[in-house]
Amino acid sequence: MMNWPEYRTELMSRIGEIGKLSPDTLGGYQTLSKAGNKTGKLDAKTRELIALAVSVTSRCDGCITVHTGEALKHGATREEIAEALGVAIALNAGAALVYSARVMDAVSQYGAPA
Repeated sequence: MMNWPEYRTELMSRIGEIGKLSPDTLGGYQTLSKAGNKTGKLDAKTRELIALAVSVTSRCDGCITVHTGEALKHGATREEIAEALGVAIALNAGAALVYSARVMDAVSQYGAPA
């Protein structure tokens, strides 16, 4: 398995390099990342649990390492994280089911025998 804390440190270093080369790109990302904090509608732990579920559906290792640390920092438990991941798993299964229906629609339009 991966050493997630070490990976996060390395990742932040690389992102820092990108920030030096393209500060507006990094600044734009940071603006987007902070936007949800300003509304106050969701607490930090809930936002991080959502971010973890999206990290899984996006297959983003960098997102996983950052948002795992943040979720834990904001008091998320293993059980809460597992439940959020269960939502991600169900969503991926649902998306596969929906896109399977699209394939069957394409099969019908191509005139495949029944």
